[in-house]
Amino acid sequence: MTDRAAEERLVELLNTTPVVDGTVRDTLSAPDEARAWVRERGGTGTREEVARLVAARDAIQEVVLGERRPDSLREYLDGVASVPGLQDGRLEWTLRVPAERRLAAEAVLVWAHLREARPGRLKPCGNPDCRLFLLDRSKPNSARWCSMAECGNRMKARRHYQRVKDARS
Repeated sequence: MTDRAAEERLVELLNTTPVVDGTVRDTLSAPDEARAWVRERGGTGTREEVARLVAARDAIQEVVLGERRPDSLREYLDGVASVPGLQDGRLEWTLRVPAERRLAAEAVLVWAHLREARPGRLKPCGNPDCRLFLLDRSKPNSARWCSMAECGNRMKARRHYQRVKDARS
């Protein structure tokens, strides 16, 4: 089971390829930025760790978009083990994985948990010009945009403009 912070980290990871001024910008493509991003989230920031995390991010994005089969994520879990232990009288699970593979494995495990526990809740923004993802926490699972203030407003304005234009035709 994952916690809310882990779910938010997954969404942050998926959203490291935003569209800025009409161009996709990969915030993990610059080595210094990528190392800092990874370190802020508990990683070591090694080149191997960043490369593995970026590959996992790309794969998860494609799975969520329906462009890749979920089974393709299996490679990020090879050699990963979850070991039980007792902490303060409670059962806790510890992930055993080499340090440079941990963040990528955790991202896949969180994705898998969300897919099973809350199917359809992790999804791409409904704005076709946006590359961001959202985790829909609404009761009816009806959220469509990464941000109501940004994409939601733009999409509603486009529909309004189209209705007005069609009415005048």
